Amino acid sequence: MSFALGLVPIVLLLLGFPIFLVLLTAITVALVFFMNLPLAALHQNLFGSVNAYALLAIPYFIYAGELMGRGSVAQRLVDFVQSGTSPLRGSLGITTVGTATIFGAISGVSAAAVATIGKVMYPPMVRDGYPKPFAAGLITAVGAIDIIIPPSIPMIVYGAAAQESVPRLYAAGMIPGLLIAAILAAYVMWQARRGNFGASQPFEFRHFLQATVRGLWALGAPVIILGGIYGGVFSPTEAAAVACIYAILVTRFVFRELTWRDILEAAVATTRFTAQILIVVACAGVFSWLLTVNQVPAALVAWLQSLGVGQWSFLLIVNVVLLLIGCFLDPLSAILLLTPLLIPVVKALGIDTVHFGIVLMVNLAIGLFTPPFGINIFVAQSVLGIDLKTIYRGILPFAALYLIGLALITYVPWLSLAGVWLLLN
Repeated sequence: MSFALGLVPIVLLLLGFPIFLVLLTAITVALVFFMNLPLAALHQNLFGSVNAYALLAIPYFIYAGELMGRGSVAQRLVDFVQSGTSPLRGSLGITTVGTATIFGAISGVSAAAVATIGKVMYPPMVRDGYPKPFAAGLITAVGAIDIIIPPSIPMIVYGAAAQESVPRLYAAGMIPGLLIAAILAAYVMWQARRGNFGASQPFEFRHFLQATVRGLWALGAPVIILGGIYGGVFSPTEAAAVACIYAILVTRFVFRELTWRDILEAAVATTRFTAQILIVVACAGVFSWLLTVNQVPAALVAWLQSLGVGQWSFLLIVNVVLLLIGCFLDPLSAILLLTPLLIPVVKALGIDTVHFGIVLMVNLAIGLFTPPFGINIFVAQSVLGIDLKTIYRGILPFAALYLIGLALITYVPWLSLAGVWLLLN
């Protein structure tokens, strides 16, 4: 059995097979050669894994992000943030951080934020004297915030896998996401002063007012999503559906930028992306079921307890492991594979599963822009048209800043749980 569930996936991953085929092959080998179960169990669990109400929010949030990303929403958000940060040194870099954070509260897809914000912000940053590695590294790294703050799609998947409340996870992600954004913004200001680039501009209230009016409709999306959830108006899934309707109304009738053809094309793109996600969810669900049936999580708990591993040591080990795994697997695959293994240990050690979920998100967010397979790196290369070496040089300091944020979030649980207390109590 260890051959099927351990060696087969590792070999196939090294050979470059897609993750869903890796999991499906391992499952099939285990069922056929090592377990006395009919193959009908495979079909039943494949469909059962995606038969979760919370997962309905995934295509809705993706669709809303697709619609808002195709028009001038990003530019309107940039203008709004920049009008308020213009008196600060490094205002364009700070604007990049702020815009990506707000855009993340609309789409929840990191790669979309990198592509959308990169197109708008990279050229003016280079023209303003920002070093190319610094500007590229900032854009590549800042999009990772989008899986930490709500409405994060990986959080939905973690909530389904860990049987944890998605609203609680969303509330817990707010302060950590804003903390990392603040760390990045402070670093941008420091580097701008040190490198003498990104000169400040006088604050103009009239310009700020105009930018605010132009950005109101774009800012309305996160307000509706989060306000509706925590105001008790609708669930996260219903909020995602409302966000789609809002996005269509704004882009089609208010901004008048998208045609019905564009809206249909966004739906087609959403369908493809959702299919890529859910096929991984289905296969990982069956793989997790096999691990549970063979008592792998229970054995892992017993082994760690025999070693006398405490909370702090366990979290340190998990952080190291997750940082390594994040370099090779996308966040959704990593969440679906590791959550069934780790959650029993987390509960046995008395660690809050909401806090652990945020720690997991931050680790995997770092993996989005670390070599060799960080998806944000390749998105940035494609959008910005620069070589990988330049991006690699640029992301190193931002990876260090994320690690500082990770350490604080890991060992100060209040940073995660305060949001839950404030919004849900």
